[in-house]
Order: sequence, then structure tokens, then C-alpha cells
Amino acid sequence: MKTYQVDENGFYGAFGGAFIPEMLYPNVEELRNCYLEIMADPGFSEEFHHLLRDYVGRPTPLYFAGRLSERFGCRIYLKREDLCHTGAHKVNNTIGQILLARRLGKKRIIAETGAGQHGVATATVCALMGLPCVVYMGEVDIARQAPNVARMKLLGAEVRPARSGSRTLKDATNEAIRDWINNPEDTHYIIGSVVGPHPYPDMVARFQAVISEEIGAQLLEKEGRDAPDYLIACVGGGSNAAGAYYHYLDREEVGIIAVEAAGKGVHTGESAATSALGRVGIIHGSKTLLMQTADGQITEPYSISAGLDYPGIGPMHAHLYASGRGEFHSITDAEAMEAGRRLAALEGIIPAIETSHAFAVLEKRPFGPQDVVVINLSGRGDKDLQTYIDYFNL
Repeated sequence: MKTYQVDENGFYGAFGGAFIPEMLYPNVEELRNCYLEIMADPGFSEEFHHLLRDYVGRPTPLYFAGRLSERFGCRIYLKREDLCHTGAHKVNNTIGQILLARRLGKKRIIAETGAGQHGVATATVCALMGLPCVVYMGEVDIARQAPNVARMKLLGAEVRPARSGSRTLKDATNEAIRDWINNPEDTHYIIGSVVGPHPYPDMVARFQAVISEEIGAQLLEKEGRDAPDYLIACVGGGSNAAGAYYHYLDREEVGIIAVEAAGKGVHTGESAATSALGRVGIIHGSKTLLMQTADGQITEPYSISAGLDYPGIGPMHAHLYASGRGEFHSITDAEAMEAGRRLAALEGIIPAIETSHAFAVLEKRPFGPQDVVVINLSGRGDKDLQTYIDYFNL
């Protein structure tokens, strides 16, 4: 049977794998050999779902957006990941990985973050479990995501700035990998997206798959069917999208729509639209689509949204694009900001700017009146309030 899931070697089609320095091999091999067995253990599963329910607040609602539906002429549901504890989907994965790290006997946690939501989610679970936490964050992102930096510090994490390159997510990831190489024995690296060497893309997708699992059950209750016609999610690395798509990957009657950040325009030189601009390459231990120069140097990405400011996409998404299974759109800063303001005005929900990119597709792509469209509302906009204020002169 044709599948869009990962194979036993960690590849989605031609993308994925583990291209890592020798120093990281023991860490990655330990994870690869253990993660499926640990996740399948009934005790692990019980603790994971207990924390998702009682600590994170799952299941998150599937909300029928009446005014938005009327505006765009279809049946639009919002999967309310913004209502998770910490304000985004990221905590689904950090809960899972902290439990995994504990099973592996790790005593210290590191992470990278762009928009800060993964950093907050990691700091949160480290506080919950009493483990020390270091979060690497680009200097540029520290400045534009100050509320999340304060939250991480309040939660007891150390935030270390990445001052190289573009001083954003890519560079924070580089610093975290260096730390892991230097501290292989006691440290677990909680990667925040479906990127990095195998098994991370698959492991993170499995932890986030609770999103699509709930969508199926909730749609059955609301529409008498367990699948939408279309699923829409924003994609930087792509963990919220992987979670929303997971149980529908092989159901080709469900349209998968991925939305990337075009920044100031796809071909302006200030963009993060990897599917439009990328070529096959290796970044952070994974073979995927990557924005790069003719001689293979990574191109600096740009987006107004810190969480989409990444020069590659996860290998699952690269395969969805290359195979034609996924429909990819690129949304500019201006289109995303207007979409965020429109959602606030129509539904009383201020989305994260990352998530606003997904909503902007509604202006670009028509849907039929009977189409059931689920948009993954991956995060709330509290962290982006200053950006909204500055952009709209509020």
C-alpha cells in the first residue's frame, strides 16, 4: 500500500534520514532504538494522556467558525490548539519528550526556539518534572518575542542567545546541537518540530498526532463523518501541520494544504518559502528541501513570524510537496497580518502570526459551499501583540 508515513530507515520518500556527526551517533541511536518501544508501553501512554488531559487541557475544541464560514462560503472549523496550556500545540510534544527523557535517565534538557512557544513549553515541562533547562534562541527573536523570553525565565529556564548568522531559529538550532555534542551522556535535546535526524521527525509527529486523532472524533460528532475535505496548517519546520495531517496522510480524499511564509515576497530575497525556493540538501541532520545558494550555502530566511523563519521544512512536508500529496501556498507578511486582524474581528480570536498565515489562504483559494475545511489554529497571539501594535499602529 502507498504510504506517506516514515519508513524503517527514517525516510519519507527521498527525504529524512540521520546525517549526523560521529559524536552524536550514540545519542541518536539510543533514541532510535528505544522511542517506539517506550511510546508503546501502556504505562508511558497512560501517563502521557493523563498529563495531556489534566495539565494541558485536552481535548482542545473543534470550533465551527460561523462568521468566517459565511465570509468565505464553506464550512470552516478551527482546531483550537491556542487553548492548550502555554498557548500553542508545542506542549503536546514537550510532554511526550520529557517523559521519554526521564525513561532514558537523562538529567538535563536543552531546546531551541524561534517564536518562543517551544521554549516556553519546554521550560514548562522541565519545571513540572524538576529538571534543569537551557533554551537557545536567536538574538533577533529574543528582541521580538520578549514576553515569551520572560515566561521562560520565570519558569526557571536559562535562555542563551545565538549570535551567529541571522541570529534566528536556524542559528539557535546550531547552538543546541553543539551543546548536545558536548554533553552526550546526561542531556536530552527536545527538538521542537518535525526536523532534525531520524527519529525526531517521526517522534514529534507521533506526539502531535493527538491533534488529528481528536479532529476525527470531533468531526464525527459534528458532521457525521470523521474526515474533512481539506486540512489547512502553517508550515515552518511543520510540527503543528504534521499533527493535524497525521491520521489523514494516507487518505487521499482529504486535501492537505500547507502554508509557508513568503515574507516580503517569494522572490524578494526576504522570504522563508522553502517549497518555492528550496532544493534538496541537508540541514540539522536531515535530508530535506532547503533554501540555499548555487554552491550549497544556506540562504538566510525572513518572515515577520519568528516561528516560520526557518530555511527548510521537515522531511514529511518535503515529501508531501515533492509527491504532490500536499498543496503548498506562500503567504506574505502583509497577507498574514491582515488575516490575523480579520480573524480577530470576525471570531474574537487573536491568532499567533504563524497561524495567521494559514488563515490567509482563504483569500487566495476558493472552497465550495459544502466543503468542510479544518484549520489548525496552532497558537494564540499574546506573544505577538507588540508586532500587531507596531504593524497596525494600534
